Amino acid sequence: MSVFFDSPISEDLVPAGEAELLLANIGVDQGIAPEESSDYRQLLAAVHDVAEHILRLPDYVIRPDIERYPREKLRRPDANEQDFGKAWAHKFLIRGNARGGVLSGKSLCLKDNIAVAGVPQFFGTDAIPAWIPEADATVVKRAYEAGADIVGTTICENFCNSTSSFTSAQGTVHNPYAHGYSAGGSTSGGSAVVGGSLVDIAIGADQGGSIRVPASFCGFDSLAGVGMKPTHGLVPYTGISSGDSINDHAGPIARNVKDVALCLDAISGRDDFDDKTLGAPLHGSTRYSENLQASVKGMKIGILTEGFEHRLVDANVKATVLDAVKSLEKLGATVREVSLPLHLEGPAVWTIQQRIAGTLGMMGYAHGRRGLFSTKYEEARQPWTNETFRKLFPSTKNTVINGLSLMQNYPGLYVKTMNIAQQMRDAYEELFEEYDLIVMPTTPFVAPANVDWKQGDSPMDALRPSMGITTNTAIFDITGHPAMALPVGFAPAKEDANVMLPVSIQLVAGLWQEQKILDAGFAWETANDWKRTGGNSNQDTVVPPKL
Repeated sequence: MSVFFDSPISEDLVPAGEAELLLANIGVDQGIAPEESSDYRQLLAAVHDVAEHILRLPDYVIRPDIERYPREKLRRPDANEQDFGKAWAHKFLIRGNARGGVLSGKSLCLKDNIAVAGVPQFFGTDAIPAWIPEADATVVKRAYEAGADIVGTTICENFCNSTSSFTSAQGTVHNPYAHGYSAGGSTSGGSAVVGGSLVDIAIGADQGGSIRVPASFCGFDSLAGVGMKPTHGLVPYTGISSGDSINDHAGPIARNVKDVALCLDAISGRDDFDDKTLGAPLHGSTRYSENLQASVKGMKIGILTEGFEHRLVDANVKATVLDAVKSLEKLGATVREVSLPLHLEGPAVWTIQQRIAGTLGMMGYAHGRRGLFSTKYEEARQPWTNETFRKLFPSTKNTVINGLSLMQNYPGLYVKTMNIAQQMRDAYEELFEEYDLIVMPTTPFVAPANVDWKQGDSPMDALRPSMGITTNTAIFDITGHPAMALPVGFAPAKEDANVMLPVSIQLVAGLWQEQKILDAGFAWETANDWKRTGGNSNQDTVVPPKL
């Protein structure tokens, strides 16, 4: 108790009756006796003094070597420098390590929730002012030290709370294959510029499908393209704005499997600042790219019934993905249908977990994980006001409203949700004892049209285009399994049958089994031209327009 009382206490910080009011907010209106009130007021004042003391302490920041890795030509791009609508947040150049590395010669962009010291960050919103990080995210430092030239940050959706690409306050991002259609989210800008062959690799973040969905929607103007969410904890999340640490995954979007493997080698591995990485291999010890082989011989692959038979899965998408599976079978894999009914509970479990945890994060409450965090972001975000909250996109508002309601009305629900999430993880791990990979469509339908939504329009109109997109992706953020989106053909847009848009297969493996996914993806893209629908060489190649 000495920490509270070794200096005078500022009781004027706490009004009389504050302890009773705090308890009344949780339904306890007679929790303390009247004669105890003064003591609890004094104790509250003491802890407020401690809080004020902590706020006065200097922050702990690991500052980058700006002299060795300067941020050159930093600017907010004007209309002439934009691509695919408003894909760029900021352009700049950090030259890669002159001594070389696994990413030498590669250009790389970053989702605009990944901190780059000295570069303003929007996080897809204008409800709060842009803040300027003081440190580089771990993945940023590892990328330029591995030789990559980092060329900018790209638009992400509003607080990363959407799989559409029109929710960012910085502007709409369009699909490289069809202007006016979604590039997916929330790593929308990065996927578009990689999909349009402007950048080799984007590093994104995935908490419900935000790497795999845009990779699925955009495809890539190359032999093949990939969006990979690695095993939870394989890639450090230090310096990346979070929705919830349980679902936090960072990973690459690239124009081919080889580049994904190279990027994973560069950015993966244990980070002393991120306790989620404690089970990861040491940084620099992985050899995904060196071990890559274009072979699925001897692999046993399961076609997940629930992933294909869901009512939202478009018939053309289903047929195209099944054609891709046939190619894997021809290449030597054993393919069988499998069923895991618990897969269908994934969207519900993810929704409850993410709404509660996401709200706690948005409110600035502690989340029980060790790490280095952005106090600049917290300072910009708090406190919420009528003015700032009104400027949020409906998906972000909905997260907070849902989360507050769930915590008030179902105080024990989060615990049961996490238990079922563990059950899902265990069920999949049991399946992976028999199968090397499980496959399904990444998204149940191709990219929908973007919506010209503005503040004051119907919230439901804003949310409708994203509904159902993460049917097959969100569950693997809950379970933590590695999952990769690989484009395998085209299907017609719902809005216009003459518009052909990419279709993607999702390859999922057991925990820490990224190599199996990479090998299978490499084998498929080596044997097939994905732009010939379903890998059929008799089909005409579909080429994206140059926007």
